[in-house]
Amino acid sequence: MSHLILLFSLFLAPAFADKGGERTKQNLSPNDVSHKRLKRDWIWNQMHIKEEIDTPLPHHVGKITSSVKNNNAKYIIEGEYANTIFKVEESTGDVYAFERLDREKKAEYELTALIIDRTNNKSLERPSKFIIKVHDINDNAPVFVQKAFNGSVPEMSPIGTSVTKVTAVDADDPTVSHHATVTYQVIKGDEYFTIDDSG
Repeated sequence: MSHLILLFSLFLAPAFADKGGERTKQNLSPNDVSHKRLKRDWIWNQMHIKEEIDTPLPHHVGKITSSVKNNNAKYIIEGEYANTIFKVEESTGDVYAFERLDREKKAEYELTALIIDRTNNKSLERPSKFIIKVHDINDNAPVFVQKAFNGSVPEMSPIGTSVTKVTAVDADDPTVSHHATVTYQVIKGDEYFTIDDSG
């Protein structure tokens, strides 16, 4: 009996699918489509660029793209760093950086994308904000937070007695694996003292 039920359900599935397909075709009849506004959207991948790239400028960052179909379309970017650090190729939407970027100075840039009709300067799509993120490279050495750390220890203290704590910081991105990880080493006096990773 279970075999018959299984076969019955398999034969029914295509029948239901066909009915759904007919229903979809009916909903997309020419009369219905003519009354609906076609939705247009900005389309792009997340923009990002590595800091301190040493290849010749400009550096390609990404591409802004709209689904608008218009032979007179022109891409524009606006914002604090538009048309200075960043420029867009108006016919393709390709965005370029014209300076080497330093994540430690500025980690991300917010710009606005526009697409206009070059014959009358009217917008073809609502403006859209986007962010260019600068990816970190491990280009900063750790530095101590002060020039000297003083410590003391009573004589005859047992091995393992804490003497002082030192602290160093790294300006690199702590979210990138090991870029801002600080380790310590005693380079003089290591016959008497050791230091762990906490300082």
